[in-house]
Amino acid sequence: MSEFCTSERDGRVLTVTINRPEVMNALHPPANLEMSEVFDEFERDPELWVAILTGAGDRAFSAGNDLKYTARGGDRSMMPKTGFGGLTSRFKNAKPVIAAVNGIAMGGGFEIALACDLIIASENAIFALPEPRVGLAALAGGLHRLPRQIGLKQAMGMILTGKRVDAHEAVRLGIANEVVARDQLMKTARRWADEILECAPLSVRASKQSILDGLNFASVEEAMAAHYDEVHGMIRSQDFIEGPRAFAEKRKPNWTGSSR
Repeated sequence: MSEFCTSERDGRVLTVTINRPEVMNALHPPANLEMSEVFDEFERDPELWVAILTGAGDRAFSAGNDLKYTARGGDRSMMPKTGFGGLTSRFKNAKPVIAAVNGIAMGGGFEIALACDLIIASENAIFALPEPRVGLAALAGGLHRLPRQIGLKQAMGMILTGKRVDAHEAVRLGIANEVVARDQLMKTARRWADEILECAPLSVRASKQSILDGLNFASVEEAMAAHYDEVHGMIRSQDFIEGPRAFAEKRKPNWTGSSR
């Protein structure tokens, strides 16, 4: 039984909810470990194709690191190798993850959202990396993901000042994909998940891996010439035949995500 997060399967979609509303869904090592185990299972399960991550309650997606736990000298030995929320250092997951940000996403909470592939924000969402204001730095990927996602100058402006960004500015900056009313957040995140599910799962994974791993190369030519395991898996899949066949037969494709 999960203590610090909940997970719910609905068809091909897994919804994970950080469940520490009493501390604004701040995370300590036991919670990070639990979330890591949930996303380990998501990666392994061939029946799950998309995940949605959100926070319990109306106030916060995640306020970041549970500093009170740290100040009390809490055990930090359980921190997983996959990083904060089990996501910030999870570099090999090719399945898409959507962050449904339902309030404050600060520090490590924002870094978790940045580690997701899409961000849907409720109107009360707030994003920030305030670590420099308390003598720290956003070392769980925020310092590297934010400049790559919104550009250097805009990221510098947020990081060096600890500036808070609301949901509408987040969309303008390119942090979030869409902003919606609080009561429409999960419905909208599910709509995005369903639109992903309309595509071939191995094509989605090949695309995600190629995009993210391709950033390791200095030129487009090098990135295009590189080897991507998920691309080869896509080419060997039944869906690689099913897609063109369904198009020719003018019908909806029946994706399996299986190899030939």
